Amino acid sequence: MKSVIVLAALVALTAAACGAPGGSDRGSIELSTTSAAGRTGYPLSFDNCGTRVTFQRPPQRVLILNGTSVGEVESFIMLGLDKAVLANAQSYGVSDDPSMIGKIKALPTGGLTMNKNFDVPAEQVLKLKPDLVVSTWSGGFDAKNGFATREQLAAAGITSLVNPVNCAMGKPEATEEERRAYRNQSINSSLEFIALLGRIFDVQDRALDLIGKLRARVEAVRTRVAGMPPRKVLIAYPGMSMMNANGLPAVMTGGIYDDVIKAAGAVNAFAGQTADMTRTLNKEQLATAQVDVLVVGLFTPDENGDQEAARLFAAYPQWAASRSKTYTVVSDGVYLGPLNAWAVEKISKVVHPGE
Repeated sequence: MKSVIVLAALVALTAAACGAPGGSDRGSIELSTTSAAGRTGYPLSFDNCGTRVTFQRPPQRVLILNGTSVGEVESFIMLGLDKAVLANAQSYGVSDDPSMIGKIKALPTGGLTMNKNFDVPAEQVLKLKPDLVVSTWSGGFDAKNGFATREQLAAAGITSLVNPVNCAMGKPEATEEERRAYRNQSINSSLEFIALLGRIFDVQDRALDLIGKLRARVEAVRTRVAGMPPRKVLIAYPGMSMMNANGLPAVMTGGIYDDVIKAAGAVNAFAGQTADMTRTLNKEQLATAQVDVLVVGLFTPDENGDQEAARLFAAYPQWAASRSKTYTVVSDGVYLGPLNAWAVEKISKVVHPGE
């Protein structure tokens, strides 16, 4: 997985909305994760990353592109929209919610194969004839990488959708607002995508109920750890070492990573840094970091979190976490997606045990 596209897609995981969903009679409408739900009025039309999209009815044949993400397919599943999925290309085979693995595997794949850039090529997308194609990032519609463009899809009567917080990813002409949204993504960004799907598929009651439950779990942790001394947490993905120029585990910082750690009552060991830190971090910087708690991230099912933690502790014995052997293991819960509550709960239990 050394393709530039894979690296870019992985970086997309480090990254509210660049274009709030709108009504058919105007450019945009407010997207809320807290207000009372209503019925969707069709046609529903809004701006999505600079492209105007229109839904005449709830989509029934959805293709979910890979983009090295699982946040979108998990949102569909948790909203009970799996029957609308014609083909899904997202899968890690590991999850903070173990039940999610089988649910994703049960979705149809449409017989699709990936091109050299690890996503569905244009000709296969067009042949499948979905009514909606969902991508986690704008780069999923880049013709230079063999993907169908949003214009091509529209000409074929197919609507396209980018997870709004990732508008700037893979979009060279992104606006400053889109870039700022990408940099500042948070747990709330995950909930906003659920709200967006609720609007598109006319399941707003279901979406707000799910959002309320997920938010309540995170807030329960915030309340439990309020006032506790924040310990330093390092999130490291050994299986994503291709993201780092020096072959080190991918150390995640900024945006949603900082927000998940903060909700758990801690602070990121590299708080406030951007994806550039993930790419450029060197061994000296990693060795001198203050690490009270190690969070090992799993990217593939063949990785062993306990073994990876032991390797990192041996490589960096000066960390406080190495001396106390304090760690936990996560996978998709720290990314943009509906499982942030799982990661917040896991991390909080080792940051503030017994509290």
